[in-house]
Amino acid sequence: MRLVEKFVKIWAYLSMLLCISVIVFLFAFVFIKGASKLSLEFILTSPKGMVLGTEGGIFPAIAGSFCFGLLALFLSIVPALALALYTTFFCNSKKFIAFIRFILYSISGIPSIVLGLFVYSWLIKGLRLERSVFCAAVSLAIMILPFMENRIEKAFLEVPKTIVSASKALACPLRHMVFKIVLPMCKGEIISAMILGTCFAMGATAPVMFTGAVAYASVPNNIFKPAMALPLHLYLLVSQGETSMSTAYATACVMMFILLISNIAVNLYRGRRG
Repeated sequence: MRLVEKFVKIWAYLSMLLCISVIVFLFAFVFIKGASKLSLEFILTSPKGMVLGTEGGIFPAIAGSFCFGLLALFLSIVPALALALYTTFFCNSKKFIAFIRFILYSISGIPSIVLGLFVYSWLIKGLRLERSVFCAAVSLAIMILPFMENRIEKAFLEVPKTIVSASKALACPLRHMVFKIVLPMCKGEIISAMILGTCFAMGATAPVMFTGAVAYASVPNNIFKPAMALPLHLYLLVSQGETSMSTAYATACVMMFILLISNIAVNLYRGRRG
């Protein structure tokens, strides 16, 4: 039995080492390939030139990605939080809870490009809206809704049952307990779900291709106009071949570091609260 435990422990450490090595190699590879293009000017200027990526930088794409991600968060956080609260504290029907979870799991299993096509057919073709940050954010909000609801619901389920029981024993209204006790206790997990959901949205290419992202645009100042996005910009650079590959690697490096810094911030915040 001890031999089995040692084998499992060694296997776990080797697996962890392999994962860390792959991540470090990936970051190092992308950074080395794009280092020649990385600079403050590259991050803070707009793309220029007839061939995309040969001149200028990616600042409008960075700003556009943040607009897409933050608006998607704004559209999805309220329904995600409401569903998590309802299924955890307010709904007494196990069958209805199972039905809600089935719907959320089904949405999470839909390919993101299909969500983009759905929003394109609904808002742009059906309601005659222009391709815009708003339309793209709607498709991204649908995509990240199950992810955020699942993380927030797990946080609510980890609240000690004794607190809930004591509140009921003291005849404390359920709404008061939720808003005064549960939400403050779970604030860290809710904020981490919001940040990770925003990162998830910022890294998606397929939903924004049909709905609001374009090759060239200025820094967005209107959510009902299209904007650039880092994932689509990267896709277009790679599709041009060797001409823009160094710029593509530099763009990928910026994307990866934005997501890495966001994840580190989440873990530091959770650790500080813990």
